[in-house]
Amino acid sequence: MRINMKSTLAMSWDAIASHKLRSGLTILGIVIGITTVVTVASLLSGLKNSIVDFFQEFGPDSIFVSRLSGDPSGQNAPPKERRRKRIEPEYADYLKRTVPSVEDVALSIYVIPPPGRVMSAKVPGYESDNLSVTGATANLYQITPRSVRQGRIFTDLEARRAARVVVLGSSLADALFPRQDGVGRALSIDGVEYQVIGVFAPAKGGFFGENGLDRQVVMPFATARLRYPQSDNYFLTAKARTGQRVDAEEEIRAALRKLRHVPAGKPDDFSLSTPDSIIENFNKITSVILLVSIAISGVGLLVGGIGVMNIMLVSVTERTREIGVRKAVGARRGDIVTQFLVEATTLSGTGGIIGVIFAVIFTVLVSVLVPALRTTISPVAITVGFLTSVGIGVFFGVWPAVKASRLDPVEALRYE
Repeated sequence: MRINMKSTLAMSWDAIASHKLRSGLTILGIVIGITTVVTVASLLSGLKNSIVDFFQEFGPDSIFVSRLSGDPSGQNAPPKERRRKRIEPEYADYLKRTVPSVEDVALSIYVIPPPGRVMSAKVPGYESDNLSVTGATANLYQITPRSVRQGRIFTDLEARRAARVVVLGSSLADALFPRQDGVGRALSIDGVEYQVIGVFAPAKGGFFGENGLDRQVVMPFATARLRYPQSDNYFLTAKARTGQRVDAEEEIRAALRKLRHVPAGKPDDFSLSTPDSIIENFNKITSVILLVSIAISGVGLLVGGIGVMNIMLVSVTERTREIGVRKAVGARRGDIVTQFLVEATTLSGTGGIIGVIFAVIFTVLVSVLVPALRTTISPVAITVGFLTSVGIGVFFGVWPAVKASRLDPVEALRYE
């Protein structure tokens, strides 16, 4: 006698539903494991998209040169990097003259406040210390264009004569001028007055939803050097000629090694990067985070799988007489294996579905609470999570199913 799959599924669900608490506790580990993996994968996917948008805004042909890698402030730089010679402003003209694959080079400086001082921006009635100050040559925004929400960016003439003008990031402008247009108004930074001539449009992407460019004050490079002579954290942004970025990267490296007298065979004493290389490094970091989360979730999945095996072994013992009756009326070993395997799979699959639902709810909740963080519900993570939970049911349900199918019908019918 063959039993169709519909009847098998119905019996499996009845067996699970008849012990709701036991079944719920059994799949708890699976729910936790699947929820963790899918949630982390979704959050990392959204974060990755934000980072890609952030660095692609700098342009595909851009090449960045700095003394230190990572954070522009250099606070977290390794001691070895801190001993490097600084990048000199004269390098910009040198690279434009000696590297044929480079079209233009811009200079910028990340201003570090003097020790013990907190940099702040003030206007009548409002003040903010959540900002960063950068000085830049006018051609920086030709190499890496940025949209302006209001006003304009300073001209080359203003930059060369060290005019006291600034362009504000959108978030900082909103904080200082919440009820009016800030363009044309005066702004005080560390006791020095500047004129606001423009406000940048909100920058794309960012880290965990926050783009530091939106809290930035940009002034002409010469102005920043005069006002903050203690800051020497210079950056170069080179624009390669179309289709020559790879060549330009290698030629810039060779030119800087020669200029800085780096011996052959020694590592660079400067940091050279491109948007693609930064994104690639970030992908490596997120991959490690995902692997760690999978390893941690694997413990929960293992516990859940052992729980599924345990409950199925108990179920075989409790239903020994039922198995004997089914065999006596013609059920074959394959039918018994299928019944218990489907039951185990249904149990773990239900845990997977609940885990996916929790992950989606949590991801949506994060996007509501932190609108700036663009979360993405990953269909791949959902699919893999569900299939993993089903696979756990199959793997840990095989032994109980085989054990049930091997029961002798006569002995099973005698079981009390």
